[in-house]
Amino acid sequence: MEKTLSLLKKMQSIIALIIIFLVASIVCVKNGKNVFLDLRNIMNVLRAVSETGIIAIGMTIILILGEIDLSVGSIVALVSTGCAFLMVNNGFNFVLAVTSSLVIGAVYGLFNGLCITKMRLQSFIVTLASMNIARGIARFWANGIGIPLTYGNGKGLAPIEFGYLQERILGVIPVPAIIFVVLLLIFAFIMSKTSFGRKIYAIGGNKNAAYLSGINVDRVKVTAFVICSMLASIAAMIHAAQISQGGPNEGQGYELNAVAACAIGGTSLAGGKGTVFGTLIGALILGMLDNVLGLKGVNSNLQLVVKGLLIIVAVFMQADKQKK
Repeated sequence: MEKTLSLLKKMQSIIALIIIFLVASIVCVKNGKNVFLDLRNIMNVLRAVSETGIIAIGMTIILILGEIDLSVGSIVALVSTGCAFLMVNNGFNFVLAVTSSLVIGAVYGLFNGLCITKMRLQSFIVTLASMNIARGIARFWANGIGIPLTYGNGKGLAPIEFGYLQERILGVIPVPAIIFVVLLLIFAFIMSKTSFGRKIYAIGGNKNAAYLSGINVDRVKVTAFVICSMLASIAAMIHAAQISQGGPNEGQGYELNAVAACAIGGTSLAGGKGTVFGTLIGALILGMLDNVLGLKGVNSNLQLVVKGLLIIVAVFMQADKQKK
């Protein structure tokens, strides 16, 4: 009996996902048609989950370290603004735009990481401050307004290749979903099969013991923050392509979504525990909830309430398991 209960607790995120899927399949019926199970709607869920999921991969790494990054949403704003500005106003081609966006993210992650490790400041404080800094830079860069993207060849146009980020393979599978799956597999391998991944878990489990065992704790932390910001940059480019605009007001609340996906997926906010695949489950749960509430016409503001309550429940369940 105890083994069964233990197994159920370990699989609680998967069970929750299955329950939500079944309930959604039952309640989302209009005019005799199941709108939730419609292939286009399922693909829309995957597309929406992709942005949150990519950011949440980086957040998973940071949380396992025992840290947090509240700046990811503002990095989405900064990078989407910068990418759009460089393409429209400076004529950057696809390769230059993508490279520049990744560099912006890497530099910002480096800034966060160095402030935390060299100045010995808490990641919560540093990233809370850098969250405001990034959005302020984005607003200054774009004069407080969004930069619309029109695809084509010529002055003032974004490269056609950038528009492919909003396309669907075979007219069905969203390109962002494919990018998300590829990144998911890459970082699942890194976290489970490489020395860097083992160092992340070691530091999150016991930072002092990791240091005494010869791990360069500061270097690992800085690298993790750089990776997290670069993943947020990828999500920013996808977001800009999806809405055909980059702007300083984009990405608001993305940090909440990322933390929620991680917590629901079983990543401990205290560090040392979590998996990328668990985060995938958490992101899918959030994506399906948003989709179902939208299909049922529920006020979008209530979705924030649901996400907040889910984080509390997820953290409570983790604390309960640790006590036992």
